[in-house]
Amino acid sequence: MNPVPISPVPRPTRPHHAVNLALQGGGSHGAFTWGVLDALLEDSRLSFEGVSGASAGAVNAVALAHGFASARAAGGDEAAGRAAARATLQRVWHRVAALGAPGAMAQRFARLLLGGASGERMRASLGVDPASRWPSPYQINPLDINPLRSLLDQEIDFNALAGPGTPRVFVSATQVRTGRAEIFQGERLTLASVMASTCLPTVFQAVSIEGEDYWDGGFSANPALLPLVNECESADIVLVQLNPLSHAETPHSPQDITMRMNELAFNASLMSQMRSIAFINQLLADGRLHEGADYRRLLLHRIDIGSAMEALPSASKMSTDGAQMDRLFEAGRIAAIDWLANNFDALGQRSTVDIEQDYLASEVLASTARTAKKLRKSA
Repeated sequence: MNPVPISPVPRPTRPHHAVNLALQGGGSHGAFTWGVLDALLEDSRLSFEGVSGASAGAVNAVALAHGFASARAAGGDEAAGRAAARATLQRVWHRVAALGAPGAMAQRFARLLLGGASGERMRASLGVDPASRWPSPYQINPLDINPLRSLLDQEIDFNALAGPGTPRVFVSATQVRTGRAEIFQGERLTLASVMASTCLPTVFQAVSIEGEDYWDGGFSANPALLPLVNECESADIVLVQLNPLSHAETPHSPQDITMRMNELAFNASLMSQMRSIAFINQLLADGRLHEGADYRRLLLHRIDIGSAMEALPSASKMSTDGAQMDRLFEAGRIAAIDWLANNFDALGQRSTVDIEQDYLASEVLASTARTAKKLRKSA
């Protein structure tokens, strides 16, 4: 991969806004998020209060926070923190790409840690073919070898992530036993919790934390928005979305069908959270709820992978090809720069995402309206 120059971050000369970031998982497509974050960090009009991530989004979240923490520890200012965050993200993703370079074995594990379960195994995990036989990770990887574990252990100082002046990080993982989302933050945000968030059950053994086993956070909260609502002050949430909401055509090949099913499964939790946010916003707008400590209007924004996906094959999430990651990085930067040019003035004022149109079906909208009406009558 080509080195990305880290330019000095200019001092703020225009209005400043604090935002929260919600980072979806999406295998090696997380390099798009890296590009988005690089551009946002370059713009000194923004600061980052909270960052929530699942799977590859969790990796990006801790890399960003580590940069700020390391700069603070060295006595650096906000500009130094931004530069350090950009450098950390660059270093992590270059190392991820390098995992595929030395040989076939390293390349295989690199594909696996980025979501590269084979079509048959992925279909089995999603219930497409219950009779399919695929080897358990407890059989094919009894030592639970995962190159990402050692990479993050070397690159991220987890003890420093909760320090002052560092964005608050929230990482989601899925309890195997209950299917519930578990949010790790503060002292519980460790290497193990990030590995839990990235744990694909068809590839790696479940990660055990405090006696509970966990799988990939994308199954239950991709990403978790609630911590950004409950524990952060900024009303602006910028979602970096890697799983497309819609496709122009219905997939026909087994691989494309599998990948689309995967996208739908990993968007399900986001759709549910959007429904809740729309419901609360509607009640506030109707006067049924009053803004205050318990409820507040949320302003949603989105930067999505969009057209960058058009040139990529459906299995590209599995690829650790450095050239592809460079293209995704550049696409992420362009998408973020365009978003800032068109939407910065909306921060603190209004949402730039139409939740109802993009995330909610007409039946759900009608049901939400009926429920709100009933609540108004019972008041």
